[in-house]
Amino acid sequence: EVQLVESGGGLVQPGGSLRLSCAASGFTFSSHTMKWYRQAPGKGLEWVSCIDSSGLTTYYRDSVKGRFTISRDNAKNTLYLQMNSLQPEDTAVYYCAKASSPGSGCGLSFAANRGQGTQVTVSS
Repeated sequence: EVQLVESGGGLVQPGGSLRLSCAASGFTFSSHTMKWYRQAPGKGLEWVSCIDSSGLTTYYRDSVKGRFTISRDNAKNTLYLQMNSLQPEDTAVYYCAKASSPGSGCGLSFAANRGQGTQVTVSS
């Protein structure tokens, strides 16, 4: 059974930092491209960042470039999202998601294969 379990969310002041983790199991993590998505209150799901299976290629949506860093540890089957300079508009539930099949690129949607999410709230 595929499991994606996010952790690391919480309440942080504007300008603060959080590191999200996603523990993966039930599939060959090292062969799959992974993404982070988020959903803000009253808004739709949007992708945040993507990383290929090797960890060498990454992509970010414009609003988080320079502030967020995606990474992975294939030996630990874990995906990370380091979030710095957080802003109130980053408030959302954050989800990790896996590609449907090995070798899939970042251009595809992984939204159907996401975990339960972790809440991030940025507020003073």
